[in-house]
Amino acid sequence: MSAQVTAVRPKKIRQLDRTVFSAIGYVLLIILSLACVIPFVLIISSSFTKESEIVLKGFQFFPSEFSLEAYRILFKYPDQIINAYVVTITVTVIGTILGLFLNSMTAYCLSRKDFKWRNQFSFFFFFTTLFNGGLVPWYLLMTNYLHLKDKMIVLIIPLLLNVFYIIVLKSFMNGIPEAIVESAKIDGAGDFLIYRKLILPLAKPALASIGLLLALAYWNDWYNALLFVSNDQLMPLQYYLYKMLGNMDGMRKAMMGSGAIVTTSLPTEGLKMAMTIVACGPILLAYPFVQKYFVTGLTIGAVKG
Repeated sequence: MSAQVTAVRPKKIRQLDRTVFSAIGYVLLIILSLACVIPFVLIISSSFTKESEIVLKGFQFFPSEFSLEAYRILFKYPDQIINAYVVTITVTVIGTILGLFLNSMTAYCLSRKDFKWRNQFSFFFFFTTLFNGGLVPWYLLMTNYLHLKDKMIVLIIPLLLNVFYIIVLKSFMNGIPEAIVESAKIDGAGDFLIYRKLILPLAKPALASIGLLLALAYWNDWYNALLFVSNDQLMPLQYYLYKMLGNMDGMRKAMMGSGAIVTTSLPTEGLKMAMTIVACGPILLAYPFVQKYFVTGLTIGAVKG
């Protein structure tokens, strides 16, 4: 009888431990979820709040005075913002597809043990993460030698290859059994056919993760446009919003410098919030489609190899 009692107690203790652990885990997840959602709700609410209320009362979860002034100014010239959207979407789609192709092909070559120069090339890629030529030589290369200034391709090329992405994909591909490649070679398949038909489907989780990171990098890029784009028709969304905000700040400072009484008529803070919504809204729609691959691809690629 006593043996049965002692057997039941550890089982109940284990169940209690699992229940407590699950409860703590759910509480932490709820807190982390709220920490992510609450700032976004605050941004949405502030974008619809009158500027004078933001200045007097700060940011609020519920607008005390509802206003669409920030969005009215933001969409004052709809053709310009639509053109900026088109440029950004085009650059993001083309850059992500080309970037996945080049990064995955490079990673596949470096993961092949029969590639004679893989160690030398690996060192070359890693060396670029420690040293680079600097901003001035890079600018001269892109403008004076490659003549890419004011061309859409100049927004694509700088972000195509990333050593971190190559390392993650290479580590993931190292985990693919070598027997798959060997059996395909016995059947007469070439290297590119093996890469396209076997490696890419098996590396789908890593490709989805790297694809999302590439898309985010292209979507949020404004620095390359600042350096190489002066044509308004090639202005991406982030750089367009950056210039608009700079013009708004300049107008506000000019009003304050001239002694204007009304300095809160320009919705500077509300405009910043509205820009955040406009800029991050579309790219958020892409995340649910790759979310199930994202964590798997990064963790496996980081642990293996």
